[in-house]
Amino acid sequence: MPRFARRITQTSAKSFGMFAHALGHPGDLIHLELGRPVEDTPAHIKQATIDALHAGHVHYSDLQGLPDLRAAMAAKMARDNGTDYSADEIIVTNGLTQASFAAFMALLDAGDEAILLAPYYPQHIGKIELAGAKAVIAPLDGDNNFAIRRDLIEAQITPATRMIVLINPCNPTGRVYSRDELQIIADLAIDHDLTVVSDEVYERITYDGAEHVSIAALPGMRARTISMFAFTKAYAMDGWRLGWLAADASMIGPLMKITTNEVTHVNTFIQHGALAALDGPPEALQALVAGDLERRNLAVRRLNQMPGVTCTAPQGTIYAFADIRQTGLPSQLVAERLLNEAGVVVEAGSFYGAVGEGHLRICFGSVTETRLNEAMDRMQGFFNAL
Repeated sequence: MPRFARRITQTSAKSFGMFAHALGHPGDLIHLELGRPVEDTPAHIKQATIDALHAGHVHYSDLQGLPDLRAAMAAKMARDNGTDYSADEIIVTNGLTQASFAAFMALLDAGDEAILLAPYYPQHIGKIELAGAKAVIAPLDGDNNFAIRRDLIEAQITPATRMIVLINPCNPTGRVYSRDELQIIADLAIDHDLTVVSDEVYERITYDGAEHVSIAALPGMRARTISMFAFTKAYAMDGWRLGWLAADASMIGPLMKITTNEVTHVNTFIQHGALAALDGPPEALQALVAGDLERRNLAVRRLNQMPGVTCTAPQGTIYAFADIRQTGLPSQLVAERLLNEAGVVVEAGSFYGAVGEGHLRICFGSVTETRLNEAMDRMQGFFNAL
């Protein structure tokens, strides 16, 4: 029998939460647990990819990603994020998942610690553990709409701490952190000589004038930040597995040592689709975000009509983080009962750490408005009967 490496046997399996509970479940389920956009990828992006195939762009290409694409990414970041990266300081990746894996593998050794802000994104934990490091949880201020507080984070910093992992806009809470909140993270990173790994996959999906700020644009942070982006959510390209990271030139070589050994480079022809996404008509992206806003408004309005449920309108992402503490029931139990009694699949807030207990994460972006209304009807009946 083979002997498996400790990095496999001593790390957490990748968990899909309530999705695993729903597998094989009989009946008509409405899936609001997965962050999977309901819309199709815009036609001009697909056509650019088809054209690239027909043009013969099917061979090996630049290990960092197509130069034209990286140049477009750098221009996009200069325009939208206030950063000044060159194309040579960008690596095209297989989604944000590969970007974060490369960051953890390049920067963490056995015994190191990486701080996650809770409620956290659970899938980062396994990658940190595969690097041999330990995920340390620092709670956000749950009584203040999950705000960033220096004292709550600094209390978790030890001599073994190497990085803070930031998700902005935040999955699962839907918060878009203010510049002042991000300055807290920046000050901690500078004061304690830490790197910030910044997950910005939802940067394009913000509402009500909320301003997304990239922490790399703050003074002193460019050299100590790895910024990660993806086409996954805003462009409805989750199945494309396409994203990128940007970092100071001093970090690109070590990061590429991971990416090139892992996958060599990203699929050549889909990178032409990514270029079309960045250079294409802005109306396509605006329409997708407008659809998310309509579904957000519907979900928040309906959730706040349910007994025992309150829901602050998320400032970004495709998730509502509904507060069910008035029911007095554990969030995992409520999620399982919604699955079994109402046929609606949502994620328990406890899946994102103890700070998320008493909440449900509801992905309003994963279904049509008609289907979302049906899910809200079912949930209304469930909470009415409690």
